[in-house]
Amino acid sequence: MSTELRLSGHEILKRAKELDALDAILPFDRRDQLAELLTDEDVATLKHLASEGMGANTLRALASDLGYLEAWCSVATGAPLPWPAPESLLLKFVAHHLWNPAERENNPDHGMPEDVAIALRTKGLLRSVGPHAPATVRRRLTSWSILTRWRGLSGSFTAPSLKSALRLAVRASARPRRRKSTRAVTGDVLAKLLATCAGERMVDLRDRALLLTAFASGGRRRSEVADLRVEDLVDEEPVHADPRNSVSPLVPCLTISLGRTKTTTADDRVHVVLIGRPVVALKQWLAAAKIDTGPVFRRIDQWGNIDRRALTPQSVNLILKTRCSQAGLDRKVFSAHGLRSGYLTEAANRGVPLQEAMQQSLHKSVTQAASYYSNAERKNGRAARLIM
Repeated sequence: MSTELRLSGHEILKRAKELDALDAILPFDRRDQLAELLTDEDVATLKHLASEGMGANTLRALASDLGYLEAWCSVATGAPLPWPAPESLLLKFVAHHLWNPAERENNPDHGMPEDVAIALRTKGLLRSVGPHAPATVRRRLTSWSILTRWRGLSGSFTAPSLKSALRLAVRASARPRRRKSTRAVTGDVLAKLLATCAGERMVDLRDRALLLTAFASGGRRRSEVADLRVEDLVDEEPVHADPRNSVSPLVPCLTISLGRTKTTTADDRVHVVLIGRPVVALKQWLAAAKIDTGPVFRRIDQWGNIDRRALTPQSVNLILKTRCSQAGLDRKVFSAHGLRSGYLTEAANRGVPLQEAMQQSLHKSVTQAASYYSNAERKNGRAARLIM
């Protein structure tokens, strides 16, 4: 019998209350599930990481990965997740999640056993019917390694056998890499989305401000949009609409302090600039919603009541997809990450220098940012138009 099945209702409730201390980080709807999956030691580790100042997004991912690892180990081995994990268990994890679909047809024992898959699927932890994405497997192994180190232990995560198995398994699984968003939300797409929230309802004001702010601030990640607070906004002196023309109209300007992001730390004190229309939309929303402190973007119920809590990153993604449907676009090919890729693609299309765009998007990798520019240049160039 697995560990969580032996837990009493009292123990689960006690653990859930412990997780309440992380309610600003962990999604409330997952608290009870995590209370069943995690051990007391797991919860203590997460609380320690939170007290050490680990970023909310990183901690959220660690908690999710830890819950999955505990559940997988329980159903795959019949025992709790050991610390540190032996090399054999790490290899089993890779074998269960990265496998060759063709080999599976001839050998049912290849890959994740069916009873393990069914148990994880029943718990709502497994959606994939084939091998996992290599990036997901690598991320969970990284989370496993981080949590092992934070417990003061050393694991076998750098073992040659694991590196070799991972490399061969990725090649065998032959799963094509998917973009986070198949389609970029470029200027033309953004215009269609904004047209769906041109009204004066609170939800329209919020979504219009959210879309404009997320795009114009460099294509902010959905977690960064969800975490944005009024205290992060700093009004600046108005600037000229055309910086090269001293008699052009003055437009509003503000800066957004982002603190810790995926690629920075809180000590970096990074900020981005908003100018013109996005500033107007943002201030209209805040004024109408009477928000002068705390989260900028909040949940609105069906009666138009504004919650005090911030939107979740998942809600930001859902808002974009909902607006796509309303605009007659295929919501399946768009996600919130499309705002980020769309910003750089639009910058490339408009001839904005790469370094200038990266100052706003805060990309650390020139190679990654330049890929959007390369794609735009190839589409706009003559080389692909020799025969039309």
